[in-house]
Amino acid sequence: MSARLDGQVALVTGAASGMGAAIVRRFCAEGARVHAAGLQPALLRALAQATGASAWPCDIADDRAVRALLEAVVGAHGRVDILVNAAGIIHEDDGATIDDAVWQKTLDVNLGGAMRVCRAALPVMQRQRAGVILNIASVAAFNASAGMASYAASKAGLIAFTRTLANRYGAEGIRANCLAPGWVRTPMSEMEMRAAGAARGIGVEEAFAALTDRIALRRVGTAEEMAACAVFLVSDEASFVTGAVLVADGGARVPASARAG
Repeated sequence: MSARLDGQVALVTGAASGMGAAIVRRFCAEGARVHAAGLQPALLRALAQATGASAWPCDIADDRAVRALLEAVVGAHGRVDILVNAAGIIHEDDGATIDDAVWQKTLDVNLGGAMRVCRAALPVMQRQRAGVILNIASVAAFNASAGMASYAASKAGLIAFTRTLANRYGAEGIRANCLAPGWVRTPMSEMEMRAAGAARGIGVEEAFAALTDRIALRRVGTAEEMAACAVFLVSDEASFVTGAVLVADGGARVPASARAG
């Protein structure tokens, strides 16, 4: 690895599995001192042992827990250089039948959770006059599928929130961007495909395969590919990039299904 993040202090939420865990692995390989936060202590410990990261069980829906997490990270290093908000949940729902509790929970984790962690980290970054925030959104913010009402709303809100941060704190040396993945093979997407496949009488692998006709590259992405995008956005190579949304969906937003062959 190129050690593009050598010596940087990074905090990654949603780090126990999927894209969050892949980002932790890549950041560690790039030389960062990474604090991995999430809700699954056993997975976090295993990740920490494998990578050298520090494991921090934390519920980002709990503001006191978030503030304690930031205090611990700052207490250990005196600063936070990189913040990645990768924590998120998904629940199938529909505009006519949305359950208030599901709507509130989805927004409270996907949008509210990122807000809480940013709110706790921003004063530290302001004192440093430097810092990078990367929020993991989704292409669902732009072209949501049926049954993704609360999830899509939360991710669209996250993009808008990120752009307000970029606008407000850019003059203080703080950058804020979003990564918007498309279909990526993670435990969350496998759960979605299991449900979709069951409704059609097919298995998870068949359900994933059926997606590829709608993707220009004819495959789903990997968590490692998203981690590579994340490294770029938080590194000095993207020093003039802020308020941006990097869509990494394999070309699913182009009319792949309309092409011959």
